[in-house]
Amino acid sequence: MRNTVRSFISGCEGHTLSSAERDLFAKSQPWGLILFQRNCASSEQLKSLTADFRDAVGRKDAPVLIDQEGGRVQRMGPSANAEWRKYPAANRFGALYKTCPIHALRCARNVGRLMAHDLERVGITVNCLPVLDVPQPGSHAVISDRAYDLSPEIILALSRSHVAGFLDGGVLPVMKHVPGHGRATVDSHKELPRVTASRSELEAVDFRTFAGFADCPMAMTAHVVFEVLDKQNPCTLSKRIIRDVIRKQLGFNGLLMTDDLSMKALSGSFADKTSAALNAGCDVVLHCSGIMSEMQQVADASPPLSGKALARAKAALKQRRKPRQFDVKTALKDMDAAMTIAIA
Repeated sequence: MRNTVRSFISGCEGHTLSSAERDLFAKSQPWGLILFQRNCASSEQLKSLTADFRDAVGRKDAPVLIDQEGGRVQRMGPSANAEWRKYPAANRFGALYKTCPIHALRCARNVGRLMAHDLERVGITVNCLPVLDVPQPGSHAVISDRAYDLSPEIILALSRSHVAGFLDGGVLPVMKHVPGHGRATVDSHKELPRVTASRSELEAVDFRTFAGFADCPMAMTAHVVFEVLDKQNPCTLSKRIIRDVIRKQLGFNGLLMTDDLSMKALSGSFADKTSAALNAGCDVVLHCSGIMSEMQQVADASPPLSGKALARAKAALKQRRKPRQFDVKTALKDMDAAMTIAIA
């Protein structure tokens, strides 16, 4: 009998699962697997890898995630294999929106559908997108062109169209980085950002996109300290922010996962970070490095998914549907339009 599914998502080291990884996954039962460029060599290889993970955990519906945003964040791309397309960064849709909003919305949906086709056919069922952060003057370039626009209204419109394409293609979305990474002046991959904006400023800009997409099946937290909300803890580790802002004020009732625990914004052992994030109210933790010693710590510290967290996980997966047919030629033309639009 398989063990109970546990509250973490794991990475893996390479193009195939090692025997140690298979054993760890079979015993610890991570809820899902996340892939990076180091894991992506070809479509056939990815089909084998995703199938091998699901065989190891004994769950045909076990989610496999990836960050396939387009632009500079694209794990499956031509730099890894010439068979994969280069997709536009999110801000390309925003630039097109300035010229023709209707075309931009259709384009975002069609490009999302194309991307979903690439993912679903190799067994990837969750894409960590849309990025709903609203960049502000003086913020770090870690977000920049990953944002659809500088206007919360335009971001929300384009992200909903983009996500509709993924859902039509059988791929679930994860909105990030709640409640906002757009004001961070440092890269949370390298250090902990601290935001000093007032609550009224956050509510007027940063929170609006997430509140407008509160029906998204899944969300990813920001490793950012919002001093007006919690001076001590970044959102990922803040019970106050998760309970009072994300759940109550923004109204998000979906599955809440952390950003990568390997990022330098968080300190302490992986066991401590895992426990702190789950105790703060995250449903699952995300660990991406593929380093076995770290993976084991996260696995050991992750309890079984239960209660509301388990219900949210099940509800998220139920929103995945069979891919629908689409007009490939029109989708490719729309992608070309987004790729060639001039950025002001």
